Amino acid sequence: MPSPPYPRKAASSLFGPTQTPTPDHYLIAHIDGGARSNPGPAGYGVAIRSSAGKPIAELSEYLGHRTNNYAEYSGLLGALDYCLKHDERALKVISDSELMVKQINGVYKVKSPELKLLYDEARKRINHLEWFRAEHVLREKNKDADRLANEAMDRGMRRGNNPETSPQLKSPGASSAARPESREFNGIVQGGKILLLSGELPEGTLVRVRVKA
Repeated sequence: MPSPPYPRKAASSLFGPTQTPTPDHYLIAHIDGGARSNPGPAGYGVAIRSSAGKPIAELSEYLGHRTNNYAEYSGLLGALDYCLKHDERALKVISDSELMVKQINGVYKVKSPELKLLYDEARKRINHLEWFRAEHVLREKNKDADRLANEAMDRGMRRGNNPETSPQLKSPGASSAARPESREFNGIVQGGKILLLSGELPEGTLVRVRVKA
């Protein structure tokens, strides 16, 4: 499936260092993803702040049985999706995954077919932004995102590896909302099968597919 429709497009793609000046207002997303046993129970966490440092939102999702790198890219997609859905067009991503940051900035090539799908989807979403940066930091400077990723993995493992009960999107200090009866997933067709870009569905789940032109 193509990436979700967003109301505006940027004039050009932004990857790696550019001469574009830093805007006065932008979001900062600390992201992290992990998988226990790699591959294994995986999840991502995203801590979003304003450019002034004010906490805005926390995202945390269990992904099922995935790899560390898959979880890292899922965190990136989650941050981009939040930014665009809230009509924010400037984003700085901070991650302790040197591999993902260098791939997004064009320093490394993406060799994994599975990661290439996620990378391409991230590029599509970045193209809707007016300003974007991706920076690498050491793990100790990414503690909030690491905590959220581990919370996601704990939730998924504690609830029988059922991701339908685990995803959360909350503002800091807010209580968790009741789980909705249905959710929307993004995916892409590969080899005649639909590959989810985030999340995982239990065996036997009844789904309805709508193809977007």
